[in-house]
This record gives sequence, structure tokens and C-alpha cells, in this order.
Amino acid sequence: MAQTGPDIGWDDVPPGLAVGDFYYEDLGGGRYRSTIHAQGAWNPHEQHMAPASGLMAHALAHHAPRPGLRIARLSYEILGLIHGGECEVTTSTVRPGKTIELVQAELSAKGRVAIRASAWRLVTSDSSGVAALEDAPIPGLDACERWDGSSVWPGGYIRALEMYRAPGHRPGRGTVWIRTPHRLIDRVESPDWVRLVGLADTANGIAARVPPGPDGWAFPNVDLQLHLYREPRGDLLGVENRVTFGSDGIGLTSSVLHDVTGPFGRSEQILTLRRA
Repeated sequence: MAQTGPDIGWDDVPPGLAVGDFYYEDLGGGRYRSTIHAQGAWNPHEQHMAPASGLMAHALAHHAPRPGLRIARLSYEILGLIHGGECEVTTSTVRPGKTIELVQAELSAKGRVAIRASAWRLVTSDSSGVAALEDAPIPGLDACERWDGSSVWPGGYIRALEMYRAPGHRPGRGTVWIRTPHRLIDRVESPDWVRLVGLADTANGIAARVPPGPDGWAFPNVDLQLHLYREPRGDLLGVENRVTFGSDGIGLTSSVLHDVTGPFGRSEQILTLRRA
């Protein structure tokens, strides 16, 4: 969750947005139009990083797909405001290879690149004989309570989420299950892992160390790093989250990511701490 800011009501829909129960309208040719559900929390005219990262993951998943390879790491650099409304995603292969390759996506809006993402595709093989996990499971949905994230964060993206908080949740550390009722792109099916990646940036807001708002601190993330040691399934994302603030204006949000069968990867977000 890359932004904080003033409350934004459901009726405050900026002009130029698409309308529907999805995050993006497909305009063809790599062009899309965001809806209110992709709205960020800092500015009513921007997109939230979470669905934008999902849109880019979708584009990378369909860029020259290679049987037997899968995306194992995604690295997003947030280069500036992600304007709402029309945007374009372009993809390319940076480093082709038989067993390892690097692909890239850029999301542009209003004539400027807002996000650049790179992804490593690695060859898959049967390693079940040595498979092992060090990340512990988290409480299931039945052990959690419904949580209204919009009580802390404004914006259309947060308002649209279904969230459940595990016992022991506190500022700086907590566990939340997240689900969205909306498809990523209208009339288009996305793989489960893409939909879950499109929720991962929410991690920076689920256990805020300090309350966001105009009288306190802002702590936007400038990147999102995802390492997926297993391809996740289903529509529920579990986030086991820790937030660290340094003493020189820089912080870090670190999370273990889960689906309903267990942990599948990790995310990191570097933060810039600012007086609001």
C-alpha cells in the first residue's frame, strides 16, 4: 500500500475512469482504463500500486510464454504518481535463455513511465524429494475476524477489499487474509498467481506502525519485491507482516505470503518516512 492521504468517498469518482466490477477495462493493444476500484489512497486521481502491479504481472504472464518456465521473482520500481484513467503496458524480453530468462514490463500514463517491472523466469523440474519449508503456517480464515481496512485507509481500492485479521494483530506486526470480489480485467481471466500478486502491495498498510493521516507520518513504498518459491493457488492471500522504521527516514515492510495451502513466497517494500 504505497500511499496515505485524505478520505475519499465513493461518490468522488474522478472523470476518465471506467465503470464496472473490475479493476481495468481492456481497450486493446496493451491499453487499459482503470476503475474506482483501482483508486489509490493518497490522491483521488491516482491508481493504487496493488492492482497496477497485478495488471503488469498479467502482461508478463502473457509475454512470449515458455512451457516449463515460470516467474519466480518480480521486482517493481515505482517511478512516480500512477495516474488513474487510461494507461498502457508494454513488455519485452531483456535476457532470453533456455532455462533462465529476464522479462520486463512498463506501465505508462499521461506520457510518462510510472512503474517498471522486471521478472525472472526459471525452468521448473521435479524437486519434491528435497522440498522443505522454513516459513510457518498462519491461522486460517476461521480463526480470524472481519476487518474493515477503510477505517484506516481511504480510497476505492481499499474499500473494495474483503479482509480478515488474525489474533495478536498490533501496530508494526500482524497477519491478514485478503480477497477481492472483482476480476482484474473485464472479460479476461487471469491466473490465480496474477490475482494474488495484484493484492501483495497491500502489505504496507495492514499493520501500520503509526496511524496514517495529515497530522502524523506518511510512509509510501518506492518498490515492491516478490520472491515466489511456489506458484500460489486460489483467491485468498495471507500476509504475515512486519514493519520496521529506521532512525534516518527509511523503513521496511517485510511479509511472508500465503495461500490456503500454506506459504508460497515473500515480499519486501522499502519505505520513505515523511512528516505528513
